[in-house]
Amino acid sequence: MARSERDGGTRSADICGPSHGVDDQVTVDIDSLTSSVESMMSQNLIMPDKVCIFRVPRILRRHSEKAYTPNAFSIGPWHRHNPLMKSTEKIKLKYLKGLLCRGSASITLKGLIKSTRGIEKEARSCYAGPIDVGEEDFVRILVIDGCFLIELFRKEKDNHLREDDDPIFNMSCMLQYLYHDLILVENQIPWLVLEHLFNMTAEPGNPTTLAELALHFFENIFSFNPPPILLSYQGKKHLLDLLRNWLVLSSGKEEDGETGWEPIPSITNLVGAGIKLKAGESSSILDIKFENGVLKIPKLLIQETTEVIIRNLISYEQSCPKCTDRITSYAVLLDNLINTTKDMDTFTSSGIIDNWLNPDEATQFFNKLYQDAYLKKYYYLKLCQEMNRYCQRRWPGWGALLMSKYLGTPWAIVSIFAAATLLILTIVQTVFTIIK
Repeated sequence: MARSERDGGTRSADICGPSHGVDDQVTVDIDSLTSSVESMMSQNLIMPDKVCIFRVPRILRRHSEKAYTPNAFSIGPWHRHNPLMKSTEKIKLKYLKGLLCRGSASITLKGLIKSTRGIEKEARSCYAGPIDVGEEDFVRILVIDGCFLIELFRKEKDNHLREDDDPIFNMSCMLQYLYHDLILVENQIPWLVLEHLFNMTAEPGNPTTLAELALHFFENIFSFNPPPILLSYQGKKHLLDLLRNWLVLSSGKEEDGETGWEPIPSITNLVGAGIKLKAGESSSILDIKFENGVLKIPKLLIQETTEVIIRNLISYEQSCPKCTDRITSYAVLLDNLINTTKDMDTFTSSGIIDNWLNPDEATQFFNKLYQDAYLKKYYYLKLCQEMNRYCQRRWPGWGALLMSKYLGTPWAIVSIFAAATLLILTIVQTVFTIIK
């Protein structure tokens, strides 16, 4: 191979084709790039404290799309383009019209729109994701959706307010849609808007608060033994947040969660180890206790909306920086306790779970409830540790095994007693024979 000393070696063009010299390279404008990054860093990179309405993280949504998507009613800006929501817009307008016609002359649509426009920016700041509507359309959404919810809650509490042709209370499916759609984390409007519209349209002298009306509407969503409605819930952010506060605050003294996690046996195995299962008297499903070998769990209603409400509460806790993991901890505990349909039968026969679903469906629901959710602090860690220590003792397990296998019926007890008596008599007879 020819090699020119003058050229200093083989040229790149000889091997790789056309050359690209230094002059042909793309020049990076360092000053411009630095300025661009500095401009990006100058933006507000911290989530504002007022943000409380979040998009469901994709990692959670993929497990059950229908649990996070409204069926018929869009509340707020994020689902308004869904074609399935269009048919119910007339219902919302009918409710707004009824509210205005029933109210005093001082309550006007113009007044509601004007006053709501004054809090439009504050309401917009409550959403974590972008809102692709202008100020005018956003105010329209807040007024129509907000007044619809207020009128709905008032009519549910007082049936005298319902017209003969009411499109919701005359159709059972509509209420079922609403019990699903109004508890979705993406389908909310800020509480400050609801409270504002409620105060503007309130009847003089009526002491009932908006929180009381809303909780009355959802009173049987968790149990037929609902928690008491407290006079005041501080810091309400939206309907879903109100329902969460209702559960947490009614569960008694809130204990600090602990980092870590400790698995426990299923409820069937716990009962086999000597632990007794009893329906707790507390009206909050979160108030689970283990005392003197007895596990007390408040009653829970499992219906079609149970998975929806718990999944959305978990999503809310996972997204909201200042939310504790109370509902997520509850889901983790139940997943540990319920692994098979036999476990579910144990709960239903104990009167703890009122199951309206197929046993297999209910069992699978608990096993998949908190997948891909992160637990910062576990609020039942101490309870799990106490149950595990109890199970490690030998006597409770052997005693329970004896009771379940050999003393489960009166005839079994009589047989054991007769056999023991016969054995004693045989030993006595043998002793006397030896003595003689």
